[in-house]
Amino acid sequence: MDKPHLVLEFEKPLRELEKQMESLRRMSKEQNISVSKEVTAIEKKIANTKKEIFSNLTAWQKVQLARHPLRPHALDYIKTIFEDFQELHGDRRFRDDRALIGGTAFFEQKPVMIIAEQKGRDTKDKLANNFGMPNPEGYRKANRLMKLAEKFNMPVICIIDTPGAHCGIGAEERHVAEAIAVNLRDMSSLKVPIIAVVIGEGGSGGALGIGVADKVLIMQYAYYSVISPEGCAAILWKDRANSPKAAAALKISAQELKELGVIDEIINEPFGGAHRDPAEAGELLKNSISSHLNLLRDISTNMLVEQRYQKFRNMGVIEKSSSKSNKSSRTDSKKKEATG
Repeated sequence: MDKPHLVLEFEKPLRELEKQMESLRRMSKEQNISVSKEVTAIEKKIANTKKEIFSNLTAWQKVQLARHPLRPHALDYIKTIFEDFQELHGDRRFRDDRALIGGTAFFEQKPVMIIAEQKGRDTKDKLANNFGMPNPEGYRKANRLMKLAEKFNMPVICIIDTPGAHCGIGAEERHVAEAIAVNLRDMSSLKVPIIAVVIGEGGSGGALGIGVADKVLIMQYAYYSVISPEGCAAILWKDRANSPKAAAALKISAQELKELGVIDEIINEPFGGAHRDPAEAGELLKNSISSHLNLLRDISTNMLVEQRYQKFRNMGVIEKSSSKSNKSSRTDSKKKEATG
């Protein structure tokens, strides 16, 4: 029996059909009767329902998928697509931060440095990992590992999955904003290829603190935003009930981010989300990282750093109005009025 919190509201019609399918197959096995006709009919209905649901998801429903309790986390992907992961601990200043993990591994027989935000699966892990919200020491650990990767000429793979950086008193006392800012500065000039991929939540500076990369990728149902929809709703409407409206306004879905030029590629997920087939999701992620990494390895170091710098400098659209041109326009208007 499904736990209620493991099935999202909009997934319930699909889950009911899947239960009917399971019941029919169980009955067929127990009573040794053929139900192939009924199974075929339900399979067709399941396919149509999937298409109807997942072809018309709202921004808020995509946010819910990004947070799905069964969605693969960073360690799930690390175990399936990398080899010989050796975790490295601590920032050499304060302590080890379990919300942000990192270490060396092999990817297609070549060494890489992995830096990842890890939420945790059960209650114990979630508490130990602070629900994937790094403290300053987490970002300082990431910085230490990036510089180690640069020293040994290893590409850096960053896996982003966080609601945001921890904003408690301790984090502020230990200068979380400064730790993130240092990472932004140092990543912009790191002399090795960097790939960042958003696999679930990409919240605010917590995500950007390991997100300055040559290629920024995003899973199909992940999101990347300057603030969570709930936070935005609380600020603008003083009511978190407006979170769906905020999600739509923030333009945080993968498709919208691609159109805005914030990310470089959308990695398709198994139909219905990565949680429905983690193995396939891992294979799709691996293929995407592989293709981008092979291209980046062929670029000279100087060109790599310059392209990365220009990539982020060119983001966004800035409109300027010249006071001189405005003054000229007003003068021309007055002349026309005077001459009739």
